[in-house]
Amino acid sequence: MTRFVTRRAAIGKLLAVAAAGGLVLATTACGGDKTDQKAPAFVSGQQQVTPSPTAPPIPFQFAVTPADKKKDLPVSTEIGTSVKGGEITSVKLTDKSGKEVKGALREDKTSWVPNAPLKYKTDYTATVIATSAAGQAETKTVSFSTKAKSGNDIGSGLYLFNGKTYGVAMPVVVEFSPGIAKKDRAAVQSRLFVRTDPPQPGVWHWVSSGTQAYYRAPDYWKPGTKITVRAAIEGIPLSNGRVGDQDRKATATIGDKFEMKVENKTKKMQVFKNDKLVKTFPVSLGKASTPSSSGTMIVMDKQEHTVFDTFAELGPEEGYRTDIDFAQRLTWGGEYIHSAPWSVGDQGRRNVSHGCVNLAPGNASWLFGQTKVGDPITIRGTERKLEPGNGWTAWNLSWSDFVKGSALPVPGSLKTPGSATPTPTATD
Repeated sequence: MTRFVTRRAAIGKLLAVAAAGGLVLATTACGGDKTDQKAPAFVSGQQQVTPSPTAPPIPFQFAVTPADKKKDLPVSTEIGTSVKGGEITSVKLTDKSGKEVKGALREDKTSWVPNAPLKYKTDYTATVIATSAAGQAETKTVSFSTKAKSGNDIGSGLYLFNGKTYGVAMPVVVEFSPGIAKKDRAAVQSRLFVRTDPPQPGVWHWVSSGTQAYYRAPDYWKPGTKITVRAAIEGIPLSNGRVGDQDRKATATIGDKFEMKVENKTKKMQVFKNDKLVKTFPVSLGKASTPSSSGTMIVMDKQEHTVFDTFAELGPEEGYRTDIDFAQRLTWGGEYIHSAPWSVGDQGRRNVSHGCVNLAPGNASWLFGQTKVGDPITIRGTERKLEPGNGWTAWNLSWSDFVKGSALPVPGSLKTPGSATPTPTATD
């Protein structure tokens, strides 16, 4: 049996719980039979080589943004840094009282990002020092002010809660309401920072509506990984006149690898812990008129006791209201793993549910005690395929398809699994 609830209601409940370059070799063409060619000179038995001329040094160029005296900037403003023939050696940002703002350079050193949103209607001064290859230091100073809070915010949420432990398939999920337009996604994505320890490469992927962005690696996270996330979107201006509502941060840990695999053909669930088969359970899936989804899903939420009430969705003739134990949500559309004492006789034999994975009470209780939000379950062989965005569907895509959903260019080393260099996406 399943619970058909609206996606909006499910989202509200979950949010309420939370708070390069190539080497060119110079060669000499064959010279034919010219008689004026000289044989190479030898000194002490070695060929004398004429040194190549040294390439001229790159001229030192240094620029900073925003422009001096700029007013009404968003509180998401970064200190842009552009330098040739040298490097940025210092960035200092202070408010009008002289208090220093903490922050850090991006990995590519194209800008300096404050650790928290700037204050509204406040004056700031940025002092940036760059040093040339020859050791020459140059300082640039710019002053600017931020705008007042607009009140025309987008809604946002981060499905990663500080201090929690998650399963190995847990994507970083950022949600937006309304969705982010395609032309704004690159700017928003550039403000989504993820750091993993130990380092594991990853990419962001946007669902087509722009309401969610997922971040994952080519493979499941390593058990014990610490994930630190900052969705630094407060004040970021969007093309529809809205701005980001607030910055969201969390640091979480990945627990043991726990995975479930269900085959419709056998009507059985296999349970693996750290890649070792530990349990096999009979199940009943969705009947032909309400089939379960085939694909890789993620445990999104767990409720030891709940009520499935479908009257609002299905009406008085088809709706039902049922007490449910050990419910684990898999999709926004209402597919769960749960205890189903009424279908024990069918489990392992036939499908009778409304789309859920039915288990015997004892099996459902044991499984509920083992799983974590973020644990993966793969269901195969049913009449319906999992729809993108119906739940946290980040793992229902191949890696090559997943990277296509990024709004920013993906480095070539990240496009092929196994060839990526494990470096953080950005620092905050």
